[in-house]
Amino acid sequence: MSQDGAHGRYTGQALAGGRYQLRDLLGEGGMASVHLAYDAVLDRQVAIKTLHTELGREQAFRERFRREAQAVAKLTHTNIVSVFDTGEDDLGGMATPYIVMEYIEGRPLGSVLDADIRQYGAMPADKALKVTADVLAALDISHEMGLVHRDIKPGNVMMTKRGVVKVMDFGIARAMQSGVTSMTQTGMVVGTPQYLSPEQALGRGVDARSDLYSVGIMLFQLVTGRLPFDADSPLAIAYAHVQEEPVAPSSINRALPQGVDALVARALRKNPNERFPTADAMREECLRVAASLQGAAPSIVPDAGPRQSGSGVGSAVFPPVDQVRQTPSGPVQTPYQPGPYGGPQTPAPAAPAPSYGYPQQAGYQTPPVGYGPQTPPPYAQAPQTAVQGHGAGPGGGKGNKGVIIGAVTVSLAAVVGLVVALTVNSGGGNDTGGHGGASVSASPTHQTGYRGPDTTRVIDKTKCTEPDESYSDPNKIQLPDFRYKDINSVKACFQAAGWQLHVKKVDDNTWGDGTVLDQFPSEGTDVNAKDPGTIELSVSTGNPPQ
Repeated sequence: MSQDGAHGRYTGQALAGGRYQLRDLLGEGGMASVHLAYDAVLDRQVAIKTLHTELGREQAFRERFRREAQAVAKLTHTNIVSVFDTGEDDLGGMATPYIVMEYIEGRPLGSVLDADIRQYGAMPADKALKVTADVLAALDISHEMGLVHRDIKPGNVMMTKRGVVKVMDFGIARAMQSGVTSMTQTGMVVGTPQYLSPEQALGRGVDARSDLYSVGIMLFQLVTGRLPFDADSPLAIAYAHVQEEPVAPSSINRALPQGVDALVARALRKNPNERFPTADAMREECLRVAASLQGAAPSIVPDAGPRQSGSGVGSAVFPPVDQVRQTPSGPVQTPYQPGPYGGPQTPAPAAPAPSYGYPQQAGYQTPPVGYGPQTPPPYAQAPQTAVQGHGAGPGGGKGNKGVIIGAVTVSLAAVVGLVVALTVNSGGGNDTGGHGGASVSASPTHQTGYRGPDTTRVIDKTKCTEPDESYSDPNKIQLPDFRYKDINSVKACFQAAGWQLHVKKVDDNTWGDGTVLDQFPSEGTDVNAKDPGTIELSVSTGNPPQ
């Protein structure tokens, strides 16, 4: 039975003891389907997203999904699709997790963009910046609550009939991090490659700044009608995100001012430290640039735009990917087995990055770095998700199909290994280790741009002494999130639990001296309850990167 046939037959069935009656199928993607439904208790229309049966087979995933849905239900904002309820029910003989959401009468942002492209060639810049600012307002709320979206794209943004922006599908990506699904076991990255941040493409941990990169990709697409990176292979696109620099949007749309070029350039910096530090900071810049616009219609240069990304990487560097089959819900790509690499294996040198991600422009003031608290959650693979409303699909651009990228981390690491090695080596710093909270070696001489410690961001000792239990193994615990906390409070936490700590110093002034920037293993990883092993923390020196 095809996915389309299976989920199409759900129409007319009921969930939650008959409370929710499934009606029209609004849209379907690789991970989920969305139905219009009737809530018999509250006498209203709702939208219900059902996860596909292959995910529902695993109890650990269903539990993670339920907890993430509960967290998302706490997000209340004009620009966020509300979550009313969650649960699981029997559909087609399988336990199927579902989310009950606010029903939006409108269109996906991709459909709105398509209409503007037909009329103007691209979305008018003032409209695009307003839409982007509203998306960032939604992300600002979610980031404050520790939720990173991980799959921002036009298909996950709705526009109501009154022009209100609504961001949807928070939390599903994080649920994929459970570590017990067949997809995460194979180290796959699930999502739409055109919008992946470089750190996602490399399989590294992501934080709120990864969402801002995706927003930058989306803004580029809105104001030009084109994607900055596109290719005939998902892996070639991922390579481009890591290695290639985007063209200036104004080289495609001559009506765009330098302020838009600078804004997009900063959002798309390869190094997360050089992007906007928070969604609110980027939102303010969008509104500032929008206020300076003259309201000129788009002026698209014929045949201008990004060259084909990847420079033949898809066929020359990576093994052929021919296990792609078309399904009613879009292309499905099964994991390939990496074989011997053919063609050139030396990556092109990365272009030098100016400080904070863009050169100073006339009349454009560089926003300060490091304002506002930011507590992003850990890395997780971003899934392709269904779209609420008619015309469902990722929307908004050529080749913008949701796919599963098999073993992206393995192949991409082989291509950009040199770049990654140089990045790691440039972090520098002294490594220290020990038991129960090793002391951090004294910071080097403070340099220009030094950022002092922030001792207000602390972690409670109970996070170590009473950690969350594993979903799948009673003898294991979930590792707490130590990132963006002051190292002294983390040391005290380790000491209370008797855990082993290894500290690596990293030059970074986005956060203050002594702030934990990253951890290995990542938050939520299942570790032995009695002996979790040595945990490595990367800690900021407060000095700018060298």
